[in-house]
Amino acid sequence: MQPKEQEDNQKKPYDFFSKQIDQELTKRRKNWFLTSVNWIDFDDVCQIIRTHIFKKWDQWDQERPLKPWLNKIISNQFKNILRNYYSNYARPCLNCPFSNNAEENGCTFTASNVQDSTCPLYKKWNASKKHAYNIKITVPIEGHIHELKDGTDNLTKPIEESIAQLISSLKKVLNKRQLQAFQLIYIENLPDEEVAKQMGFKSSESGRKAGYKQIKNLKNAIKEKAEKIIEKEDITL
Repeated sequence: MQPKEQEDNQKKPYDFFSKQIDQELTKRRKNWFLTSVNWIDFDDVCQIIRTHIFKKWDQWDQERPLKPWLNKIISNQFKNILRNYYSNYARPCLNCPFSNNAEENGCTFTASNVQDSTCPLYKKWNASKKHAYNIKITVPIEGHIHELKDGTDNLTKPIEESIAQLISSLKKVLNKRQLQAFQLIYIENLPDEEVAKQMGFKSSESGRKAGYKQIKNLKNAIKEKAEKIIEKEDITL
């Protein structure tokens, strides 16, 4: 048996840590105070997160502590669940009699049986969303697909995919020096002292660590470009 196969076989399964996973989730119960969505409570939230942890289990490096990895996933999933269930807008069709007997996303008022701008109520709402009818309430994603900008893909996109998208876009706009710093600081997670050493930075000020100003400026430049990409490409982290 190859060393890699032996290592994989020695990895402890998800079930071995189920008690610890439950303990970390239980700690978050006091933070879950949004109960107005009656079809999802904290137990449902925990089950969604457990399923996600199970799917991602092979990504945990078992030579490292479990707790930080777990809490990162739990925090990210909390954000995703809040976004998916608590950040959708209610359109006027919810209270329209012409939509009561229609199929999902349907309308008995329009000729096409689709909720569109041939309906004056929908047209007004669509033209003045955030200033008129577009009131945030807790509604499920189902039934709102057609008015979401990119469907549900962006809403349910795992945080890992969003990070990968941001990194890919950053690599296209960073110059050679910034790209080197980005790799060392944010991908390899090296301390500033080691980054300065590898990049050949020195300090011209007494009492300052080598590369203090250079690294600070590089971080600011990378951050500025990342913020522009996040806004331009509508990346949710």
